[in-house]
Amino acid sequence: MLENYLLYLAFITNKLQKHFDSQKEYICCKKGCAKCCMKAQFPYSEIEFQLIYKGLLELEPDVQKEVLDNIDRTIIDKQIHNEEKPNEKFRYNCPFLINNECSVYAYRGLICRTFGLMTFKKGDMKNLNIPFCAYEGLNYSTVLDKIENHISKTEQEVDTLNPEVMAYNVDYATLLDDEIAKGFNFQFGEVKPLIEWFIKWKEELIEKINSSSVL
Repeated sequence: MLENYLLYLAFITNKLQKHFDSQKEYICCKKGCAKCCMKAQFPYSEIEFQLIYKGLLELEPDVQKEVLDNIDRTIIDKQIHNEEKPNEKFRYNCPFLINNECSVYAYRGLICRTFGLMTFKKGDMKNLNIPFCAYEGLNYSTVLDKIENHISKTEQEVDTLNPEVMAYNVDYATLLDDEIAKGFNFQFGEVKPLIEWFIKWKEELIEKINSSSVL
């Protein structure tokens, strides 16, 4: 099923690139900006995790070790958090973030690929997801009304050649639609925070890394 997911991913990535290109006037994403990789939960479906797991196995040994160390620290932080704040969601830095760059960029999940765009919430085209970085002077910040908490242009801006401010129907829940997966003959599977997948598969992962090192 992973091969079929890769076909879907190629289709979606091409679509997303067109959306990003159409909104480049309002998007500040660039290499080295890692705000979206910090203090989050990073939802991953099972098949997305299979792909990023594959990416981890293909990293250089020193980078693998750094990622595994990050995973270990995050698991400990999660345990402490659950004891001290059991009713609050645990947010953490992505274990793949090294020197403010994604070490498995080509294998990243859908939530990572869509971040930065404005999206519609599934089933509600009037309810927008505005990237949080808009409130930090980045994406869409030039057209953000912080008081009213919505995106708008002044009358003067509307008369310029700037592209239209758009939101797209590509939020995470929409992209994980079962009917879309059926069309590409795969299943997304269970969705959980990235760190929980690593808690589940950590022993097997270490075994595979160790065995490949011996070879």
